[in-house]
Formats: sequence, C-alpha cells, structure tokens
Amino acid sequence: MRLTTLFISLATLFFVSVTSAPAPAPLLLDLDLPGLLGISDFSPATHYNAPLAPWHPGSKPGWYFGQHPEKHPKLFCLGGLICKLLELLPKKFHCPKFPPHPPTTPPTTPPADGYTPTFSNLTGATQAGDYLTFGLVDTIADCKAMCNSVEGCKFINTYHDVNGKDGSTQLTCSLFSGCHDATSATNVGGQTQPDGSLNYIKESDGYCKA
Repeated sequence: MRLTTLFISLATLFFVSVTSAPAPAPLLLDLDLPGLLGISDFSPATHYNAPLAPWHPGSKPGWYFGQHPEKHPKLFCLGGLICKLLELLPKKFHCPKFPPHPPTTPPTTPPADGYTPTFSNLTGATQAGDYLTFGLVDTIADCKAMCNSVEGCKFINTYHDVNGKDGSTQLTCSLFSGCHDATSATNVGGQTQPDGSLNYIKESDGYCKA
C-alpha cells in the first residue's frame, strides 16, 4: 500500500501545526485522519481488511506485520509512520510491538510468552467459525504480537501457504477468538491460483493464548 507521500504530507502538517504560533488546537485534530489514510475499514467489522477467511477462494491477506514492508507494497503494512499516527487515535487499532530478538544461545526453558502449542508441523490450517483476521508475518513471534493487539484474539495459526497468497514466502498468520487443536486443521489448500497451480499447506503450527 503506497501511502508514503501521504504520510510525509500529514507528518509535515502535524509538525508545522504544533511548532508554529499558538492556536486553539493542532490542525491535525480537525482532519478525518482515518479517512485520509484509507484505514477507516481496518476494524473487527471487516476482519481487519481480510473479510474472506483464508480457506475461501479469492481470499487475500489483510495486512503485513514484519521487518520487510518493501516486499508487500499491495498490503496494509503495520509499521513506521502509520503506527505513530494511529497512536494519536485512542479509539482506533494500535500496531503491535515487535518482539525482542531471540537470544544467541537457546534458552533452557521455553519463553514465557503466554502461548501454549496445540499442534505443530501439520499439512492443514485451522478452519473455524471464530475467525478474526489473517495476514502475513516474518516469524511466529510476530504473529503472537499481532494477536496481542487484536481484541478477543486467543489463538494463532501460522503456516506456509505454498503457491497461494500472491506467491509470498512469508508465514500466513490466522487469528481466532477460541483455541483449537489439530482436528480443526482441515484447510489443506487445493485452491486453483491465477497461474493454474494449486496451493497447499505446510508447517502449520497452532498456539493457544493463556
């Protein structure tokens, strides 16, 4: 989603308004900021830009959260200036915080991040009626951070959707409001892609939030 020019213009407007002569209120507060940024629909009502769950034909990730937004110019990328602007809107979605980098030496015990594995390395992804949203992430830790920022999220399912989702090599991150086990991993792909290939699922992991 190429909003760089708009972000720079808004940032300039904001800083000019707060550093110039005293005024009753910064000009930015009078703007329809969500409308200008095109994020009015980034809410639970639209499953955060992903109204179609990943097991439906034609579904597309609603967002990207990770360190390489340049790889996903068509997606709503959660980072940088857009997150700073969202912080000014207390009733709107606020971006997740990036998890700390893993230690150089493996810890002797699993990290206490509040998530319990329920299945791992399956060839099917969770398909359930309590679907919240899905997008793309770099790591499982990023998906957990996203879940922590989405109201009602209790479960994450990360997996590689091979041949699907515009050919992205990133992890798919699906969020749900209830916890699930391996019996819910019934989405095995099989959807015909624009190039005629079929997608399939691999390395599917599920984690329940305590």
